[in-house]
Amino acid sequence: MTTPLTVGVPTEIKLDERRVALTPDGVREMESHGVEVLVQKGAGLGASITDEAYARAGAEIVADAAEVWARAGMVAKVKEPQPSEFEHLRADLTLFTYLHLAAYPKVAAALCASATTGIAYETVMRADGALPLLAPMSEVAGRLAVQAGAHFLEAPQGGRGVLLGGAPGVPPARVVVIGAGNVGWNSAWIAAGMEAEVNLLDKNLDRLRFVDQIHKGRITTLASNRGTVERCIAEADLVIGAVLVAGDRAPVVITEAMVATMKPGAVIVDVAIDQGGCVETSRETTHQDPTYVVHGVVHYCVGNMPGAVPATSTHALTNATLPYLVEVAVHGATEACRRDPALAPGLNTEGGQVVNAVVAEALDVPAGTPSHGIPSHGII
Repeated sequence: MTTPLTVGVPTEIKLDERRVALTPDGVREMESHGVEVLVQKGAGLGASITDEAYARAGAEIVADAAEVWARAGMVAKVKEPQPSEFEHLRADLTLFTYLHLAAYPKVAAALCASATTGIAYETVMRADGALPLLAPMSEVAGRLAVQAGAHFLEAPQGGRGVLLGGAPGVPPARVVVIGAGNVGWNSAWIAAGMEAEVNLLDKNLDRLRFVDQIHKGRITTLASNRGTVERCIAEADLVIGAVLVAGDRAPVVITEAMVATMKPGAVIVDVAIDQGGCVETSRETTHQDPTYVVHGVVHYCVGNMPGAVPATSTHALTNATLPYLVEVAVHGATEACRRDPALAPGLNTEGGQVVNAVVAEALDVPAGTPSHGIPSHGII
């Protein structure tokens, strides 16, 4: 019988990142499977979780990050390792976190140089194409996108001075959402709830039918093509970019020329920025300095949007990741992938190579052969 891996939970150090990879209930579940959990002192404070709560659940509270990384067989994180954490990577370590390697090639290089086994939440994929570990943060980010967009449409924030829901006798703001996945659907839903005029664009007509059946015309669904995007962008007060290709860079669907046609003081929220962004004028920003202006248009491109609501996000994330974290901790990465094929595309790096073909293509490096030996199910 395989000895379970010790799981380490360090404090997140990416700028403005207050989430933590595991809740006390997650620790308790790990303990019930014989998994030892090490939590860095203060790791949960940003998400309003105390060390005492972790200790009561059975975790060992460890003073510093170096000890957590050194003693753990698997490190569970929220965001990709930062440069100062690269020194902790090693060949006998499994790292399970959001990696987004297509957007962060230096992280991919560090994982390969150290031969660390890297599993990415965002590429764990079921046979039906669903992304179960990306979904909860996509839902949070989609809802936050409208909140952020409404805020930066206010005149003191540099926006057009438009209220999303308008007022009696005054038309509402026009919101355009590009992409009808989890981010886009949640954005459109919240914007409609705030009584904005909402256009939701996607190439997948079945997805649009699904949204239309639920919202019964309250959200206008449009087939996405170049002409439709151009017209909608030019008329929008708020544009939300919600385009995703699992493991790959997000395609640019809004060009600089389109941005130049937008109204002065209009707002773009590019939720796809952690995959490179779907707007040509996008560049990653932070919660401390979230916006910049191009062609008179306010751009909000924060790479870890759910980090703004860490208490909500941490619990939503653990709810989704916990069963997979337990599988890997109990069985090891290779056997866990064999037992649950959804985990197989989650394996991004192993033995010094990038072993997810889509990620390898995005990074323009040769794809290695993963040890689990599971053939692709055709989705990724």
